[in-house]
Amino acid sequence: MAKEFDIKKHSLVPEHTKLTEEEAKKVLSEFNITKDEIPKILLSDAAIEKLSPEYGDIIKIVRKSQTNTNTTYYRVVVNG
Repeated sequence: MAKEFDIKKHSLVPEHTKLTEEEAKKVLSEFNITKDEIPKILLSDAAIEKLSPEYGDIIKIVRKSQTNTNTTYYRVVVNG
C-alpha cells in the first residue's frame, strides 16, 4: 500500500493557517477591507484541506524568503 503524501510538508508549500473569527476581524480592520476584496483560495486546495476550512474563512499564508523577510498573504476560502 502506498504511503499518503502530505503536501504541507513539501519545501515549496508555504505555511497556511486558518484565522480565528477574532483574528479575521482584526486583519479586515487593519487593512480597512472586506472579505470580497481579499484574493480567493479554493475550498478544495490541497494546501488547506487539513485545516478543515469552511466557505468564508480567511487563510494566512507565510512565505519564507532566503533573501528577504517573511511575507504574509491572506486568502478567503471560496467554493470551486
